[in-house]
Amino acid sequence: MFSLTIILAAIFAMGAAFPHPHDIAITRYPTRLLAGVTVPDTPLITKSIAFARQNSDNFTFNHVMRSWLFGEIVASSDPIYKFRDREAVAIAAILHDLGWSFNQDLISKNKRFEVDGANSARDFLIREGEKGRWDKHRLQLVWDIISLHTQPSIWMYKEIEAQAASLGIALDFRQPEQSPGGVITRKAWNQITHEFPRLNFRESLKNISVGFCITKPETTYDNFIRDFGEAFVPGYKYVSFLDSVWKNVPDN
Repeated sequence: MFSLTIILAAIFAMGAAFPHPHDIAITRYPTRLLAGVTVPDTPLITKSIAFARQNSDNFTFNHVMRSWLFGEIVASSDPIYKFRDREAVAIAAILHDLGWSFNQDLISKNKRFEVDGANSARDFLIREGEKGRWDKHRLQLVWDIISLHTQPSIWMYKEIEAQAASLGIALDFRQPEQSPGGVITRKAWNQITHEFPRLNFRESLKNISVGFCITKPETTYDNFIRDFGEAFVPGYKYVSFLDSVWKNVPDN
């Protein structure tokens, strides 16, 4: 899917966090223990979990919860992420795959699944978020995290919240030994996957991806979903940049 080793090396070579303009970023949230991981515990995070559970199959729900927990372990272990907005990171991770939902009210016919997920998460926050705490910046931050979570060459240069959430998501596609400094131990990985089982991860992801290649192939041409179409969908042919744009670019 992407080279996590290269991404992690680049991120941790930066050596300093992005400045954050909001005091919310250093809010001390109440916490609880979930699958052995200390996580922030707010009413809105609880609502986000319920919303994801209501609108996701078991595979997707377990994936987003593992992603959140992996991200929390990594971010809590490195001072680069000390001043992250933990609530925004949690909600973005928990809601990041609403674009895989079986609820057709959350799914478009012409947008990438990442954009569907970002739009649904933003609508949820506008509807459920505490007045005064979800300004334009925080809403955009969550939207950006979700819409770009499959684009490491972009999110690795964004805010620490985008990095923390997206790293957690990426690590659900890797072994725990591939986490930064091996911070996710095999014991922690086993505890998390026991609480939120992987449920035939490879086959489940393949089925979702193939579905997009069949139902809205035009949204798959410029991202990793295309690989599933080329490998598993008879007759699938992506329209390349050279075919769709380059041949019509005027020279003068």
